[in-house]
Amino acid sequence: MAQSGNQLRHARSPYLLQHADNPVAWRPWGEAALAEARASGRPILLSIGYAACHWCHVMAHESFEDPAIAALINRAFVAIKVDREERPDIDHLYMQALHAMGEQGGWPLTMFLTPDGAPFWGGTYFPPEPRWGKPSFRQVLEALARAWEQDRAAIAKSAANLTGALAAMARAHPGGAIAPDAIARAADRLLAACDPIEGGLRGAPKFPNAPIFRFLWQQGMTGNAANGIAAVTLLLKKLAAGGIHDHLGGGFARYATDAIWLVPHFEKMLYDNAQILDLLSLAAARAPDPLLAEAASGIAAWLGRDMRVAMPGGHAFAASEDADSEGEEGKFYVWHEAEIDAVLGAESPAFKAAYDVTTGGNWEGQTILRRVTARGRDDAEARLACARERLRAHRACRIRPGRDDKVLADWNGLMIAALAHASGVFHQPAWLAEAETTYRAIMTNLADHDGRVAHAWRAGDIFAAGLLDDQAAMARAALALFEATGDPAYLADAERLAEVARRWFGDGAGACYATAADATDIPLGADIRPRIVADNATPSGNGLMAEVFARLYHLTGAILWRERAEALLAAFSGREEMLQACPTLLAAATLLAEGGTIVVTGRPEDPARAALLAAARANPDPTLTVLAISPETALSPDHPAFGKAADKAAAMLCRRQTCGLPVTTPAALSALMVGEER
Repeated sequence: MAQSGNQLRHARSPYLLQHADNPVAWRPWGEAALAEARASGRPILLSIGYAACHWCHVMAHESFEDPAIAALINRAFVAIKVDREERPDIDHLYMQALHAMGEQGGWPLTMFLTPDGAPFWGGTYFPPEPRWGKPSFRQVLEALARAWEQDRAAIAKSAANLTGALAAMARAHPGGAIAPDAIARAADRLLAACDPIEGGLRGAPKFPNAPIFRFLWQQGMTGNAANGIAAVTLLLKKLAAGGIHDHLGGGFARYATDAIWLVPHFEKMLYDNAQILDLLSLAAARAPDPLLAEAASGIAAWLGRDMRVAMPGGHAFAASEDADSEGEEGKFYVWHEAEIDAVLGAESPAFKAAYDVTTGGNWEGQTILRRVTARGRDDAEARLACARERLRAHRACRIRPGRDDKVLADWNGLMIAALAHASGVFHQPAWLAEAETTYRAIMTNLADHDGRVAHAWRAGDIFAAGLLDDQAAMARAALALFEATGDPAYLADAERLAEVARRWFGDGAGACYATAADATDIPLGADIRPRIVADNATPSGNGLMAEVFARLYHLTGAILWRERAEALLAAFSGREEMLQACPTLLAAATLLAEGGTIVVTGRPEDPARAALLAAARANPDPTLTVLAISPETALSPDHPAFGKAADKAAAMLCRRQTCGLPVTTPAALSALMVGEER
């Protein structure tokens, strides 16, 4: 049965649209494509990538634009394209299958499935000719098409084995409460994997691994990982100085290809920058540092200048910026010495000395800017800042990398929470306003009639249903805004979203599935429906939900939130060897057991109360929540601050159902918070 042509031209995803003119007869993922495969009896070629992915572009140019390869695909396979950012649930499922084969993951992800969606073989990038120990893509296609015709039994066996492995991976492993000793052992193992010289984890390539380092920071703040604070501080200083940092335009690339943070894979992702901003805020709250403040300001400037997406009622942030421009990776970002001399004139020598600019360059004859000198006097730093701005303005005339302008609820939720926290630490009320505007835009345009938040929006339309991560990240964002503003509407939103997550995603035993109960295009049956708890580049949905439940408990005193947090944590506690991969879940366990609340009382119009709240909102301990109350606030009798509200401005620290003595000045409150480092 002949296939009709490429069906991607009506897609909303920028990644799918990048492939809309391929001669491959691509289908978007969905029931229609799966039904076609079943009806035709042909296997599925599943290709998963994302718009900013360099190697996805390479494989597209080399293979998917080749008419001969396209003809082979169209004859023997049903070809399905997936944007991993639009459908992270499908990406997770088949990435797990690749891991079950013993292969290292990455994108593009290239998987071959039976017509019912069962994986039987796969890989990542395949070259057009055999090289690097890999067969050519044509060889792979020909061999698998032949095997489908001649050795169906072997394929069925492989599919059954991989499907069984996926079912095993999807199971929860319940136990009791996660013991503090188990959390400490996981922290010790992660600290042992850290690079003591260059920061981050050892080796190359180097990723920020933000969920790991946020967990280590929290363990350091609670006294349960002595070197956690030092590990995060080193990471941030190396990131801020390195080539992975866009010193001119702000923001950070996804990872460095080397072990010293010099050569980035130049794509910039919203989720990385959200989590790095959060880490910068925590570190600067404990020990203010101009290097960290500049990096945070750079992220905020990049967001406002380059990443806003207009939406009815406000704006949100785009998903990513590409690594490539004009067909070259990094072309927009790198420099030659002569160009810098021409732009900066007399200021060039000082800039070149500070940012590693040499005649020969530091990467393939060109220069990736990185800070190689110690910070100087204020006047010298002001001149460097002026030089950076002149170079940024000059660079703006270049052809920019492509931007993936779809709006993802979960990634925006991470950024909203980061901006809300950073606004208090860096005394930037405009960042809080940006967070509130973004929150309103997401809730206006992506919230459904049943209370769920959808996953993806672009050009006026929702085009991907909500996942657990969306509900969890937006509930967490609502809590961050509640703590930053005191507006009870945000707390109500967080409670509602937490209930929505339990209703649509709960498994009935404490944990949550990644996909909603009414999802219709998840293959292979209920046994494969994943409960994702391990963190990746982003925190897992179950880890974020555990944090939301724990924070709701500390803020409201309601026992049901503690019970829900305990049930979720217990759902994954049965195998300690797996917990190291779940730092967000472990951080939530510590938050629940050892966390507390800075309660600030007084009249809302009292400047003394505002000053205390400003100090509370700049605290460096992720296990502390901030609650502003007045005599009229209706607290639960179960909250430790019940009955303690007063007209006079004061702050108290409440932990383990007990509130300490009140203090009345910001200095005393800051000393109290610092003294809490145990």
